[in-house]
Amino acid sequence: MAKSQALQELKQELHISYSQVFTYLGCSLKYQFMYVEARPPEHTNIALSFGGALHVAIERYYRTLKDKNYLEPLSVLEELFQDCISMELDHTEIPVLYKKETPDRESTIKMGKALLKAFYESIDLSGMEIVAVELPLSARLYTDTGEATELKLIGVIDLVLRNLEAELIAVDHKSAAKPYAQSTVDSNLQFSAYSYLLASNKYVFPTAPVNCRMDVLRKLKTPKLEHYHTVRTAAHRKRFAKIANAVLSGIENDIFIPNHSWLCADCQYAKACEAW
Repeated sequence: MAKSQALQELKQELHISYSQVFTYLGCSLKYQFMYVEARPPEHTNIALSFGGALHVAIERYYRTLKDKNYLEPLSVLEELFQDCISMELDHTEIPVLYKKETPDRESTIKMGKALLKAFYESIDLSGMEIVAVELPLSARLYTDTGEATELKLIGVIDLVLRNLEAELIAVDHKSAAKPYAQSTVDSNLQFSAYSYLLASNKYVFPTAPVNCRMDVLRKLKTPKLEHYHTVRTAAHRKRFAKIANAVLSGIENDIFIPNHSWLCADCQYAKACEAW
């Protein structure tokens, strides 16, 4: 079953995604504009198109390796990236905000290809088995007292590996100009969501920890691939469920307020927020 079809089937039930949880925590008013009112965005950020196209190319690399035991040529990945980002930019009807390091389409494509080259030349899967690529999962959300809620958490895990000790590793792909602080990785809520989904679907035992790895492609003059490791325990999963249920409570009670932060700089609803 294709990933998109599997994800659509998961969405047929009452659900909340990690993206929705993160959006609400970042700014509940943005959540209202995006998910409750379904307002069209005022602009799109090149980072969204860039990250999406990178994900597509990296997914092709891992999926081909898993399914066919074959290394997709770098040129194929570069062409796929260029096609994906060009198609999206060609068909958008709203303004595109570019970044300092990628001020136009040509520089964006050049940067993407440079990052893919760094990925291709640096990735090392020695002693690793590819368990799943872009794995869509859902899991019932429970309250603190162990009562099942009506909603399910849904999400797609970028990559799941198994090491020589038969331990699973949940991998998330990122691109960034600056390095990540280990404290940021250790508190990353997305890994807690990954852990919750894997444990609920019996990929690991209910009390077992989940190893997580953030693979970050750095946007440098000479791009490089960096790995950041962290672990999520049953306590992290319980805390995530508590956060998700608190978010649901806020949504159900129509609590939507603006939250001024660094996220405001690229917000797709800045004018709507100002007029609120």
